[in-house]
This record gives sequence, structure tokens and C-alpha cells, in this order.
Amino acid sequence: MAISRTTKSKPLKRPVIVKRIRRRVRARQHGAWKIAYADFVTALLAFFLLMWLTSSVPASELKGVSDYFKTPLSLVLSEGQNNKTNRSVIIGGEGPNPMMKTGMVRDGDIPAPDQRVDPQVARKALHREELQRLELLKRQLEQAIEADLQLSQYKNQLLIDLTTEGLRVQIVDEQNRPMFEKGSAVLQPYTTEILHAIGKILNEVPNKIGLSGHTDATPYQGGSKGYSNWELSADRANASRRELVLGGMDQAKILRVVGLSDSALFNPDDPYDAKNRRISIIVMNREAEEAASTDGGQ
Repeated sequence: MAISRTTKSKPLKRPVIVKRIRRRVRARQHGAWKIAYADFVTALLAFFLLMWLTSSVPASELKGVSDYFKTPLSLVLSEGQNNKTNRSVIIGGEGPNPMMKTGMVRDGDIPAPDQRVDPQVARKALHREELQRLELLKRQLEQAIEADLQLSQYKNQLLIDLTTEGLRVQIVDEQNRPMFEKGSAVLQPYTTEILHAIGKILNEVPNKIGLSGHTDATPYQGGSKGYSNWELSADRANASRRELVLGGMDQAKILRVVGLSDSALFNPDDPYDAKNRRISIIVMNREAEEAASTDGGQ
């Protein structure tokens, strides 16, 4: 007799699959902050520039700019009094210069009756500006004399100062070094060099030039009858004028050439001093030019 056996089957184990995902780590970009920082600095600079422009523009123009961006089309087409003013500022660019100071008048400007500049204030402002220009010219002449080896030899004979008429350059005689041949208007070679050098520098300024010749109190002897120190001083002044022009100065700048003989001595205590024999070159200020242009200044 057959015996049957029953066996319990064991459950089959399923395989466990483990998936591992490897993430790739990108390299860090170390320079990204520099770009951000540069953008920040640029924005900050633009902000401060905007603040500076805003502070330098009058409030009336700021209001006009604000109105323009609020209603640009209506502002352009409007004919109101306010809009006309603002439109001329925005479109035409004819508003007042915020950098101009009191007393300064721009060419072509006609200020309103309540904004007209006081003539006295304007005249003082022009006088200060002219004085600064003449002081600068004085320094340029002194530097040119020091820098030039030939001119520096005669610096004791070159006297530069400011007077009520403008900047005065005097070329004086020394006892053993006269500017002209004795008793004549013929220039010495070194005097010609001095005048040529001065002529180039004086041509750089817009001022008119006045020349005067001077002698000492020694009476003129010889020559034609009636020829005196008056004629001699005038001839020497005119000879100096010719050399200034040959040196590069525009002859149209000459406004006055006179001979004063010994009527205006450099050294009144000694009328026979060699320094009384001199040529005076005046870079005229505005008042001196106006006086010389009238009959009273001739």
C-alpha cells in the first residue's frame, strides 16, 4: 500500500533591487558675486548722479519735468502760461544756467525786470575777471623771463607791475646797458630780442596795448632844429611798436603811442638817473581803453 506524503512549499523570496542615484555636483562659480557687486556700484553711482542733477536744477524746471512725464502729450499741446515756460526749458533748452552766479550775464540774455543785474555789480564782476587775467599774464611774463637764458640776463631792466591802467611792463636803461643808441631811436640788438619775446606773449590776450617813451632830464643836443626829448621819446616808442609787431603781436592791438620826454620820471629824486630812460608797455584794462578811445584820452 502506497503511503502519500504532503509537503509544505516555502514561499519564494523576491529579490530586493536598490537603486542609488548619484548626483553630479557642479563646480561652484566663484566670480558671480563680482558681477552682482559691479551692478550694485553702477546703480549707486547713477543714483548719486541723479541726486546731484536734481539738486542743481531749479525747482521750477523740476516741476516742468515732473509734469511732462505725467501728461507729456497734453503738456506739449497745451498753450497755458506755465506749460509754455516749461516747454521752452525741456524742448528748447533755454532755461537759466544753474552754474551762473549773481552778476554774471550770458550773451544774448535779457533778464526779466525783476531779475535785471545791477550795472555796478556786473561792472565789478568784469573788473575782477579782468584783474585775474592780467595777474595771470604777469606771471606768464615773469616765468618766460626766468626760463629764457637771454631774457634772464636783462631781468633787472624788465619791471612788471599792475597799475590803475592795467599791466605795465617797463624796459629801463642801465648805466652801462642802454636800450637805444645814444641820442637816437635805433634799438640795441638785445632790446629787439626782449620786444620780440614780449610781443608773442602779449598777443595771447585780447586787451589793447599802449606805448610810451621816456627820457631823462638831460636836454637833447644835436640833430635838426626844434628836435627835442619830446620827439626822441616819441620816435623810440614808435620804434618799439614796430619790433613788437615783428615779434608776432597784431598791430591792431596798438591803441596809443606817445612820447612823454621827462614829464613822468621813474626816479623823481634824480632826474638824470639812467632808469628814467625807458619804454612803458601798458596792457590796458577796459577803463583805460575807453579813456584812450575818447578825445580826452588822446
